Amino acid sequence: MSGELAIALAAALILAAVAAAVIAVRTRRVVATPTERAVHAALHTASLAARALRHGLDTESAQTAAPFLRGLTGTDGVALFDGDGRLLAQDPPDASVWELDACQRAALESVSGQRRVLTHGQTSQVIAQPLLEEGGEVLGVLVVVTTRAPGPGMLGAVGEVARYAASQIELAELDASRARLDRAEVLALRAQISPHFIYNALNTIASFVRTDPDRARELILEFADFTRYSFRAAGQYTTLAEELRNIDRYLTLERARFGTALKVKLQVAPEVLNVVVPFLALQPLVENAVRHGFAGQSEGSVEIIARDEGSDCVITVEDDGVGMDPDVLRRHADEGGHVGLGNIDDRLRSVFGDEFGLVVETAPGAGTKVSMRIPKFHADVRAS
Repeated sequence: MSGELAIALAAALILAAVAAAVIAVRTRRVVATPTERAVHAALHTASLAARALRHGLDTESAQTAAPFLRGLTGTDGVALFDGDGRLLAQDPPDASVWELDACQRAALESVSGQRRVLTHGQTSQVIAQPLLEEGGEVLGVLVVVTTRAPGPGMLGAVGEVARYAASQIELAELDASRARLDRAEVLALRAQISPHFIYNALNTIASFVRTDPDRARELILEFADFTRYSFRAAGQYTTLAEELRNIDRYLTLERARFGTALKVKLQVAPEVLNVVVPFLALQPLVENAVRHGFAGQSEGSVEIIARDEGSDCVITVEDDGVGMDPDVLRRHADEGGHVGLGNIDDRLRSVFGDEFGLVVETAPGAGTKVSMRIPKFHADVRAS
């Protein structure tokens, strides 16, 4: 090896070592300082507490969250009480740091919405901090026991932890309220399934009983499956394939009534069959298309198309009926003229966002086309 080459190789090795040292220093500087480790640990502990409290405040969630809340407050003991002052959980569970009578008294006094600080024995302090929602309602009480004098720093920390816990519990309440609202909206849609359709379907089946008993039997089964699906007790979401299967039952009953006067065209991309949609979001649109497609006409056609558009699925339901004035549609969308259009639009927007509402195109003499855009994947939506 020549002298020049040896010098160059040595220089390269030195530069590599220096670069490695710089990288190591930078790495330690980014993630390994004591302050950064403490922040990371606190955030991780807070996320573990939140995971439990996002299910609401009860005995199970309180028992899971209490150790993490104690870690966040840095106190000797933490207890959680409900909004009526009933003990749900304490950490640590042993009795060495606890005088439950003092904690219970502090919790009951704090239910009024104010923080309470009581002296327990000669060395311990009990701090009861109410868990307040944004409107001021008491969701529960966080009680801590400490052997240190509770100065402004500790009281501030306990207050912030209580505020954080209350926000997670309030989010759980909001989630539960949204689920109840979703169920109420589905019930409203079920109530709006046209009684005229049910009456006409039963009359149609009755007309086949004598002339074509086998056909009548098939229609009875279709009607039973249609009503069973529409009034099922399952969740708020289903797959597009299931919704289309029920629409096929509905159209089978309507074709039995109208015969060849009702023409149906169905075009569905296979890629979107497993897309999750709000339950009963599509069937009312088809029912509207049939009803208004035949209004004042002896025959009508309905076209249902579901397209794959990248990250979204676009579904359109179109009829060739008489159409209507857009202003009239806007005023009467929820008054029986169109079954549940406003309800469906609200559900789509609340679940997926404002850009995913219904789009209605209509004009007198031009038929009606209703479109909905649904994301093919959404983190909070699962078929049930």
